[in-house]
Amino acid sequence: MTKASLDIVAMGDAIVDVIANCDEEFIRAHNLPKGSMQLLTPSQADELYAAMGVAREMSGGSAANSMAGVAAMGGTAAFIGQIAEDQLGLIFEHDMHALGVRFDTPPMLDGPPTGRCLILVTPDGQRTMNTSPGASHELSIEALDRELIASASILFLEGYLFGPTKPRAAMMEAIKIAHAANRQVAFTLSESVCIAGRKESFAEMISSGGVDLLFCNEDEALQLVERTDLDGALDELAANVPTLVITKGAEGAIGIEKGERIAIPAAPVSYVVDTTGAGDLFAAGFLAARCKGASLERCLWTGAIAAGEVIQHYGARPIADLKELVKL
Repeated sequence: MTKASLDIVAMGDAIVDVIANCDEEFIRAHNLPKGSMQLLTPSQADELYAAMGVAREMSGGSAANSMAGVAAMGGTAAFIGQIAEDQLGLIFEHDMHALGVRFDTPPMLDGPPTGRCLILVTPDGQRTMNTSPGASHELSIEALDRELIASASILFLEGYLFGPTKPRAAMMEAIKIAHAANRQVAFTLSESVCIAGRKESFAEMISSGGVDLLFCNEDEALQLVERTDLDGALDELAANVPTLVITKGAEGAIGIEKGERIAIPAAPVSYVVDTTGAGDLFAAGFLAARCKGASLERCLWTGAIAAGEVIQHYGARPIADLKELVKL
């Protein structure tokens, strides 16, 4: 097997986050799914954006956030995602390069605009996401950099992008490329809302051996296997996935690998400002540690520390020195 020259290459939504504070009444008045995510058309996004208060714009997207975290911890990372040739696309491209993440996917010249996620943060720190995927859901097989995928130790895929036919086909092709090069494939279910309508496709991909490392939370695990008992759901998933990681928010996380099951508490934090990106940074910490050959427990703890950092400020990208915090 050729030695990998890159730690992780990720595929996911190329999104610019637009974050604003709001009160509970705003959530109710606009019928938003508090603490969860919904998809919007470009016109719906324009309407909600017009009603929002003062906002902060920063590049986002689940897997892109994870790669920003990996780079911040000293890992080598690349990202494949579709942007348009517009202002938000330029922002996304600039931010990825500035963070030290390789991003070479050419922008679309025609079609929908660069994706954006309108994030409303309530006083309790909960984030309500309203995503207009735009160009990101136009990612095609032709946009794949096959040599880049084969050069990475881990291919990391996000569930948000697995729904539309075109990017799903690109992801399945990327899995073939990675496995042909004897690389690992990690997958995150991303959000409970992603499972509806995709359950059979997710299950088929997992049962066929397409995933070597699966990230999900408790709700996603239960929904995916249609169970009500978590232990039964974990047993069923672990039978098909070599490494299974379950995040439990303030209750910590569980890792199952080679018959070993390890549970850790959440990393202690002083306060919670915004939970946006907690799962993304947990995955970043786990994957960064995995690429360094760390144990399952160490990988879990690295993920917990990275997640703890990002929930103490606005936005889904790290601000503190993660490299110093996790000490990989």
